[in-house]
Amino acid sequence: MDQQHAYRRQLRTYAIGFVSALVLTCAAFATVRFHLAPPQTAIGIVFALGLVQIVVHFRFFLHIDLERSARDDLQLILFSTLITLLMVGGTLVILANLHHRMM
Repeated sequence: MDQQHAYRRQLRTYAIGFVSALVLTCAAFATVRFHLAPPQTAIGIVFALGLVQIVVHFRFFLHIDLERSARDDLQLILFSTLITLLMVGGTLVILANLHHRMM
């Protein structure tokens, strides 16, 4: 009975995560599709919804929370994200510089 209870709890967690991710995605698409906000505000709304969706994925699908054992995983993910952002940002700076020099 304990395994069945754990299975149902895990299934419920995945269902909550799926519905949350689906609602956030639909909200972002609806904001852009139906022009619910001015363009600059819509970009901010979509960005904020994306950040919330990252948190939803971390919590419900990757099972990363603020417990002591999960903090190591979270630090690894945050460090990987930092390195990726630095690489992408550096590439964009170089490309912008090249574009500026060619004009």
